Amino acid sequence: MAASDFAKGFAPLWQPHAKVLVLGTLPSVKSLAAQQYYGHPQNAFWPIMAELLGFDPALPYAERCRLIVQAGVAVWDVLAAAERPGSLDADIRRDTVIANPIDDLVKQSSALRAVYFNGQGAAKMFRRHVSPHAREPLLQLPKHTLPSTSPAYAAMKRDEKTKQWATLLGDL
Repeated sequence: MAASDFAKGFAPLWQPHAKVLVLGTLPSVKSLAAQQYYGHPQNAFWPIMAELLGFDPALPYAERCRLIVQAGVAVWDVLAAAERPGSLDADIRRDTVIANPIDDLVKQSSALRAVYFNGQGAAKMFRRHVSPHAREPLLQLPKHTLPSTSPAYAAMKRDEKTKQWATLLGDL
């Protein structure tokens, strides 16, 4: 395994008052290089969140993070680390997966109302690597799968993705 193939994720963007938890899979190569959640310039996450929450998507990364956390949105990934050549979720080697301790974050977030997955890949990894070991209150939270904001998911235009992502506003 090449050292560059082993991807390690980021700490969560989170405060105890969070009402929704958005879970991705694992940061892309470009996100890791930028040291930013959804750091690929063509990823639709920040433009979508900016539209939904009413801020400028061109703001500095730290300010965008502050604004979504302030709005009650927590962001993390299902996986803490895994071997993955490139950025595609399909290339994650299952035998190398280390899941994030999502239960621990949820226990500290009594205001959480729902978990939203950024794409089918995140939902699948959650079911495979987190759900079998999950405890209350994580098990009780409603879970919703939204269309991936990744540029690799080009089957849906951004305006349609934004409409579907707007459903999380009902939990804020």
